[in-house]
Amino acid sequence: MLKVEIGGDGQSTDGTEPSHMHYENDENYFRGYEWWLMKEAKKRNPNIKLIGLPWTFPGWIGRGENWPYDYPDVTVYYVVSWISGAKQYHDLDIDYIGIWNERSFNSKYIKVLRHTLDRVGLKNIGIIAADGNWNISRAMLVDPYLNDAVQIVGKKENMNMLLRYTLDKHDLQHVRIIASDRLWEPISIAMLFDSELHRVVDIIGAHYPGTKTVGAALLTKKKLWSSEDYSTFNDEVGAGCWARVMNQNYVNGNMSATIAWNLVASYYEKLPFGRNGLMTAQEPWSGHYKVEPPIWITAHTTQFTQPGWTYLQADGHLKKGGSYVALTDGLGNLTIIIETMTHNHSECIRPRLLPFSVSSQKATFYLKGTFSKVKALQVWYSKLDFESANSTLFQPLSPIEVFEGTFTLNLDVDEVYTLTTLKTGQKYMYREPPPSQPFPSNYKDDFNIRNPAFSEAPNFADQTGVFEYFVNTSDPGDHVYTLRQVVIQRPITWSSDADQTISIIGDSNWVNMIITCDIYIERPHDGGVFIAGRVDNGGIYVRRTKGIFFWVFADGTYRVTGDLARKVVLMKGLAGVRDRTWHTLTLALKGSSASGWLNGYPLWENVPAFKPSNGWAAIGTRSFEFAQFDNFHVEAS
Repeated sequence: MLKVEIGGDGQSTDGTEPSHMHYENDENYFRGYEWWLMKEAKKRNPNIKLIGLPWTFPGWIGRGENWPYDYPDVTVYYVVSWISGAKQYHDLDIDYIGIWNERSFNSKYIKVLRHTLDRVGLKNIGIIAADGNWNISRAMLVDPYLNDAVQIVGKKENMNMLLRYTLDKHDLQHVRIIASDRLWEPISIAMLFDSELHRVVDIIGAHYPGTKTVGAALLTKKKLWSSEDYSTFNDEVGAGCWARVMNQNYVNGNMSATIAWNLVASYYEKLPFGRNGLMTAQEPWSGHYKVEPPIWITAHTTQFTQPGWTYLQADGHLKKGGSYVALTDGLGNLTIIIETMTHNHSECIRPRLLPFSVSSQKATFYLKGTFSKVKALQVWYSKLDFESANSTLFQPLSPIEVFEGTFTLNLDVDEVYTLTTLKTGQKYMYREPPPSQPFPSNYKDDFNIRNPAFSEAPNFADQTGVFEYFVNTSDPGDHVYTLRQVVIQRPITWSSDADQTISIIGDSNWVNMIITCDIYIERPHDGGVFIAGRVDNGGIYVRRTKGIFFWVFADGTYRVTGDLARKVVLMKGLAGVRDRTWHTLTLALKGSSASGWLNGYPLWENVPAFKPSNGWAAIGTRSFEFAQFDNFHVEAS
């Protein structure tokens, strides 16, 4: 499955993604890269399931409040528009929709969403909630309408717990349960289904559950997913983390899906959670990429199962550590995945992993029922080598013979085995990627593209606000095609977006640089823009960003600051800049000195600039306001 962000114009960990509706009367279903990504995924696997989830929302949804639930019909209209746009403009069918990433859920909103989806003919779309912890399961137990859209999982032996929970919830703590009375089960089921909430959620999704669930989640009898997991540096330890949680999320927590954040690490590595993707492709200027070990660990499961396969109730822990799961398509095919990851070689970024031990062992497996007739299983093997860094990744071995439903494996530590009746596995080959190269030290962009493939300019990484290609029809001269900051109202945030907008570019190791850019302030009186160098921060930490910032304002003043928040003032004065007029700014940083030019003439010189010592180049605006940029040029070292 592929889970994508529904861009909401706000910071969502390593940058902002543009919304399909910046404003209430604005719709554009070609912004950002997610549409492209989903279509590319469908080309490779037409059966892949697509999931959409908002991290942030445009500000107009909140009507001035940093909250998406006060007007649930408005938020639902926005989300359903994204689903409909995916189909209308890209022929993409969305299979599941989430609520709000790792933030509070609202029962009323979920019900309105379900009702609206049903009313507009989207009954097939499942709702995943709440993409945080398991708390929604408790609400579902006493509001079954919410729970009713979640598919059934769970165990009968939990009914005592359910009855006790429900009695306590209704202030009936004094009522004692007689465990031997078989009539309690239908009563508790009736109590479970006496309201709306239980009906509308299809999947209970939790983030970073540590392979564990809670009793209330099991009692809902819904499908349980780890709807965000992994988030770990993609070396061998990251691969070990991924191998362990993919198996043990089901073994320990009955979770039948595990989704990795993130798919491909395609963002500047010095941003938060650098290289926390299943593979790495963070140099679009060179084309270099690397297929990291977690990709092949993924293949141990995904090449030998498909959506619609089910886990067998034949799973567990091996005697000397490790785990195994088994899945079937219901048509006679069988896939078994075994992992023996050790503690220190499989720690994920979160949560804390409690101590455990794994050692070499011999394991015998018994196939029963229709599977007892299986004569041989195909074998795929990985061995994570942490001493020589010479791992064996996803290699086919000779088929293993099954004698009267029995086979035995000699298992070492830090191994992954897939044993399967399928003969379709393949370690796909790819051409050698271009060599890695640093960001060009001399980089220009005039944004003169009539029909851009994407809404945003390459290599710029928006951290607050959204910077898009723009056709400036009011300018008959040299600035028809520009880059424009388009978010004019603070979004409903997921992270601590800055009060200023900023887009970074280049190399975080740059020290000396000359940055030149034409700027156009659109907001009168209090509008303003900046160019900056040695910018040291971004992502969820963007509010604390430092650097050397050269600001000009519509009131004719300028300011040089050591931070994005404009609290550290290094120089200020009059510049004569006005709104709705093009000007050229130049910022020169060399050693511990900074100087600035306006329209080719020195405006301020030799301002001390000691910290930060290195960082990216950047452009941005004083607030959430329209502003344009053109003819960007940076020379750096």
